[in-house]
Amino acid sequence: MKTYSAKLEDIDKKWYLIDAKGKVLGRLATQVASILRGKNKPSFTPSMDLGDYVVIINAEKIKVTGNKLKGKIYRYHTSYPGGLKSTTLETLLQKKPELVFKKAVQGMIPHNKLGRAIIKKLKIYRGDEHPHQAQKLEKID
Repeated sequence: MKTYSAKLEDIDKKWYLIDAKGKVLGRLATQVASILRGKNKPSFTPSMDLGDYVVIINAEKIKVTGNKLKGKIYRYHTSYPGGLKSTTLETLLQKKPELVFKKAVQGMIPHNKLGRAIIKKLKIYRGDEHPHQAQKLEKID
């Protein structure tokens, strides 16, 4: 028996809408990463981008458990000598809640060319408003 490999003409992309209000960050990020990657489809092929588009609304109302608000630290470097900067999850959630969710999902997908194509299908918004009404979104609870 041969191993099934999906073809480009077999790919059917859907759009999903997820409301992040009151949901736990890590639990929701794993579900979103699975949908983006295409692991929820029977035709999953690891080397192809078969996943669907995901729109996240109310990103600022996400919950985290434990002591992560003060204990989790995000670091980045400015590429200048002594340019290591850090911020806590609490301040980043107030300033850029979209970035917090994107970083959580980005850590769960491949870190290569395929992963960079997959993360472009993730759309994150702070409030209830989003510009993707024409895509006929399916709501996921």
